Amino acid sequence: MKRIDLKIGFACNNHCDFCAQGAKRALSGRKSLAGIRAALERAKRDGATGVVFTGGEPTLHPRLPEAVRLARKLGYTSVQVQTNGRRFAYYDYCLELKEAGVTEVSPSLHGSTPEVHEGLTRAAGGFGEVARGILNCRRAGFYVLTNSVVTSKNYRDLPALARLLVHLQVDQFQFAFVHLVGTAWENRAWLTPRKTDALPYIRDALDVGRAAGLPCYTEAIPFCLMKGYEECVAERVIPEGPVSDADLYIESYGDYRRGEGKTKRAECRGCAWFKICEGPWREYTGLYGWDEFKPVPPAEKPGGRKAKEKPR
Repeated sequence: MKRIDLKIGFACNNHCDFCAQGAKRALSGRKSLAGIRAALERAKRDGATGVVFTGGEPTLHPRLPEAVRLARKLGYTSVQVQTNGRRFAYYDYCLELKEAGVTEVSPSLHGSTPEVHEGLTRAAGGFGEVARGILNCRRAGFYVLTNSVVTSKNYRDLPALARLLVHLQVDQFQFAFVHLVGTAWENRAWLTPRKTDALPYIRDALDVGRAAGLPCYTEAIPFCLMKGYEECVAERVIPEGPVSDADLYIESYGDYRRGEGKTKRAECRGCAWFKICEGPWREYTGLYGWDEFKPVPPAEKPGGRKAKEKPR
């Protein structure tokens, strides 16, 4: 599926320590319905069949239901709202979006307790709203896939968070390693764990999801750190497509991630996963360097062959 990531505004009722949008909430207004239509029509001409409405916080846009109906009228078959999840605490709003044509919701939960979650989002009462919102979304019949940002303040809590997500009956969950841009860049010195420190907890959390039969993923953790969990690398399944941002339109977010956002070094060329691995966000290696990342010999790739052997 080709999918457009459509940022419809940057207002937000959270103040997350890891926010990638940073000052955009003050500098950029919300998209008009005409602007939303133009982005949807452009992506549709290029073959997109899915859209993710995001921001900022898209549920604060007063015309989101109209934008969803427009997307469905244009022929979009998959319509996702990527959200902090707080407004889904109101079941009537869930139903309004369901009736408009939303098929998936992606609320964000960043800890298994109010202390952990709200310690990162800076929004009192938000934990209960998101948890209630997830339950409401399940009741309304949405496919629920959650996203949790991995930081120094919550990585030890990830197994407990995974157990909570299973209890809430989400359909899928993902742990995205913090991307050091926007507010996250300002907080990078204390916000960013070493990936190798976080990995034991990430693996335990993935084991919780696997045991429950849930699709569960990580994002921005290269294959060389994911031995035994390679099928959980989200970059294998992230849909290709454009991004409509505040004042620019990126034709391919996949090309941007691989060419500019993330990075690999010369030694990576010898790795069994080189062709499909995107590497870490480049800001991370600027902070911690490359010592954690070791190329995987082809013979150690699951189902792989030694380099001298040729597939028949």
